[in-house]
Amino acid sequence: MFIFLTILLFGTACNGKVKKDMAKEMANLKPINNRVDPLLRDVRCSFQDKEGNIWFGTRGNGLYKYDGKSFHQFTVNNGLDCNNIYCILEDREGKIWIGTEEGLCLYNGQTFAQIKIPLPKNLPPNNNAYYQNHWVFSMIQAKNGKLWFATIDGVYIYDGKSFTHFPMKEAANGFLSSNAKVERMLEDKAGNIWLGGRTNEGVFRYDGKSITHFKLQQLIQGEKGPRPKLHNWGWPQLQDKNGNLWFSNWGGAYRYDGKTFTGFSAKDGLTVSMVAKIIEDKKGNFWLNGDELFRYDGNSFTRFTTKDKQAYLGGWSILEDRSGILWVGTKENGLYIFDGNEFITYSEYRQ
Repeated sequence: MFIFLTILLFGTACNGKVKKDMAKEMANLKPINNRVDPLLRDVRCSFQDKEGNIWFGTRGNGLYKYDGKSFHQFTVNNGLDCNNIYCILEDREGKIWIGTEEGLCLYNGQTFAQIKIPLPKNLPPNNNAYYQNHWVFSMIQAKNGKLWFATIDGVYIYDGKSFTHFPMKEAANGFLSSNAKVERMLEDKAGNIWLGGRTNEGVFRYDGKSITHFKLQQLIQGEKGPRPKLHNWGWPQLQDKNGNLWFSNWGGAYRYDGKTFTGFSAKDGLTVSMVAKIIEDKKGNFWLNGDELFRYDGNSFTRFTTKDKQAYLGGWSILEDRSGILWVGTKENGLYIFDGNEFITYSEYRQ
């Protein structure tokens, strides 16, 4: 256990509430002369808080909060430690945690505080000259209330008072540093923590006492291209309504029913080079976003583009809000929403 780290834990005040029924606003959502706000061009993560506000983390332009009427931008000028945002989490007390390329921040509805995770003295040095930072890849809050952080410096558990290093000796050295063994995490309904990273063979499950290693079949990235590449690692994504667990990698996706892992790739119609995010919508469809956007209805995969078939919908972010509206954050073409039939732009354009 590390030395007690005093952190000022903020209250739960939030700025305004989103209108209860955003679906009524759909008639007013339309493309704005096909122009895209450049600040919302590269969305890396998205999240809806308890008050209904929708948050978007971008690469290079900080954090946005959408209150149902307009977007509010937060950057290093507002107290963030970095404008590259990779994950967002609201804890049970209503505090907003922001994982950035430089570390960890905490938002109380008015101000940001930069949180330093203390590193163990015996932690191997990060020898990657290009990433001498404290990148936070993903965050979860477990059923017992503890927060888990997957970082370039390893996995850490926060109990409300102090951080404990979770060493993951079973995993291979990481992609960006030897300590970055885990990049994504998920807690299932039974309370198991699933952990995965790009250099691992398969995925890991922690039941609170021990770690179990599950191997995965190889999926082929660029199966029909000139340089196909095999992947058998998995990023934990979600547990669906039927209890199945879903994982992704650069070759496709996996579904785990508690006994068997089933792979989905180009041979099944999932013709992608990578899958970065998977969600299940209220209708039971699965949306997979990566280099392209696909919907899986349980039988087949459907590829989606924009209305004019010209814009690229691939990216790292997809969110279904409480009204049932899908928000897709792309890498290059801004923010899109699904009107039930097709995707249209919804970026705030400043004249």
